[in-house]
Amino acid sequence: MRLRLVKQNTNFDFFSRWKMWLGISAVMMVVAFGSFMLQGLNFGIDFRGGTTIRTESPRPVGIAEYRGAIDTLGLGDITITEVFDPTFGDDQNVAMIRIQAQDDQEAVTVETVEAVEAALQTVRPDIRFISVESVGPKVSGELINTAILAVALAIGAVLIYIWLRFEWQFAAGAVIALVHDVLLTIGIFSELQIRFDLAIIAALLTIVGYSLNDTVVVFDRVRENLRKYKQRPLKEVLNMSINETLSRTFMTSITTLLALIALFVLGGDVIRGFVFAMIWGVIVGTYSSIFVASAILLYFGVKRDWSKPDATTGNQFANIDS
Repeated sequence: MRLRLVKQNTNFDFFSRWKMWLGISAVMMVVAFGSFMLQGLNFGIDFRGGTTIRTESPRPVGIAEYRGAIDTLGLGDITITEVFDPTFGDDQNVAMIRIQAQDDQEAVTVETVEAVEAALQTVRPDIRFISVESVGPKVSGELINTAILAVALAIGAVLIYIWLRFEWQFAAGAVIALVHDVLLTIGIFSELQIRFDLAIIAALLTIVGYSLNDTVVVFDRVRENLRKYKQRPLKEVLNMSINETLSRTFMTSITTLLALIALFVLGGDVIRGFVFAMIWGVIVGTYSSIFVASAILLYFGVKRDWSKPDATTGNQFANIDS
């Protein structure tokens, strides 16, 4: 017996209230942008600057023990991760401790580093400090600019790709859906003040790829059905195409979410922000591929001139494969 999350022949009317769905999406984007402008993001060490201390101990790393000792110093955002390497010996238990720059200082001072080392030595007298590296405000500022550029270039490349593969109406729908997904992800990080670091930028780029893949699957079926049903209204063709790909969309999203939820619960604090961004991105990406990208396509309409011998009239790049 084959498992089906959605029955084989669905006939949901996704566009009976398509203007309402676009309105809800627009309101959510405005709220997300407003939260970003008013509250900003809770930038991590990667973007605010700070210091990384590398430690080594003959005993296994106790992250909770380390954190308890350092928390008494009131240094704000601290990240502690254990470093695994197959070349390490049994007595080489390495940890990376990241401390954010304080609000009234450009970088973590020598006195602060010494205080952290002294606090750790109270719980681990045999601990050794291998290296201390600092990220200044100039480098962190460059990282912010590079991250913004990376996301913008990814969305720009998507615009060109969809435009060449389909038509400009498809490209507009896909890009608006991607901007919707990225903006809502940034908005929820701003609203909940979850730490925002380079791992979240990686999550944003992954969300762009995931959402694009989902949207292209739907658009491929739309283009196929536009050629098959030349006289049907665009709204009916869009509804039919989404219903035909609905089972695939749900299976992909739910299996991805199962893996992400397991990582969120069991993966620890180090990757929790990244995984949370991915979970949120999968949900809004699935939503946007149905209710945003396709609704934008319905709003703009598609040129359907099938009277000429060339089936790609009005779309000279329609036969380009992914």
